Amino acid sequence: MQLTAPPRGRAADAPPRRRPGRVRMLMSVLALLLPLLAGCGTRLPDGAFAARATPTPGAGSPGAGSPASDTGVSATEIRIGIVTSLTSPVGSEVFSGPRYGAQAFFQALNDRGGLHGRTVRLVTCDDGGSGIGNQDCVHRLIDQAHVLAFVSGSVLDYAGAPYVSGKGVPDVGGQPIGTAYDRWPHLYGIYGSAAPRDGRAVGWNGTLYQSTEVFRFFKQRLGAGSAAVVAYNQADSARYAGQLKAGLEAEGYRVLLQTVDFALPNFQAVAAAVHADGSQLLFDAMDSRGNAALCRALDEAGAAVAAKVTTVQNWSESVRTDYASSPNCRNALWATSSSLNYEDEQYPAVHDFRTAMARYYPDRAGQLSAWELEGWAGAQWLTDALDSCGAAPARACVEAFLNRAEPYDAHGLILPASFVPRPPPSGPTRACLNVARWQDSAGGGRGGWVTQVPAMTTDCFEVPQLPYRP
Repeated sequence: MQLTAPPRGRAADAPPRRRPGRVRMLMSVLALLLPLLAGCGTRLPDGAFAARATPTPGAGSPGAGSPASDTGVSATEIRIGIVTSLTSPVGSEVFSGPRYGAQAFFQALNDRGGLHGRTVRLVTCDDGGSGIGNQDCVHRLIDQAHVLAFVSGSVLDYAGAPYVSGKGVPDVGGQPIGTAYDRWPHLYGIYGSAAPRDGRAVGWNGTLYQSTEVFRFFKQRLGAGSAAVVAYNQADSARYAGQLKAGLEAEGYRVLLQTVDFALPNFQAVAAAVHADGSQLLFDAMDSRGNAALCRALDEAGAAVAAKVTTVQNWSESVRTDYASSPNCRNALWATSSSLNYEDEQYPAVHDFRTAMARYYPDRAGQLSAWELEGWAGAQWLTDALDSCGAAPARACVEAFLNRAEPYDAHGLILPASFVPRPPPSGPTRACLNVARWQDSAGGGRGGWVTQVPAMTTDCFEVPQLPYRP
């Protein structure tokens, strides 16, 4: 199952804030999981990278002369934890992407000699998609494995977040599935946050904000003025669909809201309604099973839309097979994100990611995804924070890097993000995003995601901030 709501982007000069593709709502794992989202780094040449990884001259072994400087650090290694809901009831591929991206990054780093003579040793834990399992994982990694930090987490229920934060363990580059990354200090989600994060309440006294740049993009790019929103007859699904509807209406769209029964969805009726309405865009608050079935119904009914808008979580190679029976709908898939397209190897950081994935995980060629790229970006963020500490990596130093005023972009992989607290939004904000479209004709007929904007850092809009309570 994958997530299917439109995430947001942001500009370098705008504070990070909540967006329809970023805030996630947790639903019964037997039902569905819905997303409810949203100075730049420079890439060092390989020579500089290798030079940093070279052991101290005259040292008898890597790290010699570099004593332990904090929990999880020895003379020869740095222990980092990754928690993933790998065997959750919603399927092993739903949350696995960031973990593979981070693992590939650190394998490549270690093959180059590690960081200041130390090997990065990853300690992974599968929480099974449950809150109890998550608490067990964070206790094992903190109390037994004694990790320095967490990185690139992707979990269904981050029940262990209060313990992680209470122990002062930095959690870097995690996917904000839920609201933990907008509540707890020491937690640093991959998209940044401008909320106080004082542990008392989510966001600003329980309020978060969504912005409307995805809707503005399609309004200006495709001239769209009508949209359909499809949801299950489930409270969280309906609530999120209502927020999609509010965002669309704020941008002047006429909205058709359709609800289907989760157990026995009548997608044929939805397809007929969309066709009769002439909806130009299609958004939904459903899982990938529902999306694939809806697409089949749309193709069978001859109901074409200009864009079926999905998110970074559904931006993957798997759509080639997931939508095999609905090629027309598949070619109407558009995805939005706050990160680069993993197909765009003209960017050095994307090329490095693709090279490492092909080397260490060649069997995942058919599962490559934007989430894997963001897992790599999270690992890059933590590595740059560790590198700023020199030969004495420590939690305090890592967090000083994360909390700096200068936004961070993971060597151009993500839109600039920071964790500087700001007052709640009070008016329009400049927001940026990346957009791609699936095209069967791409890649010499093999199919692929084709970026639809010149650059995500310049694809920006002045848009309103709509408050909501998660």
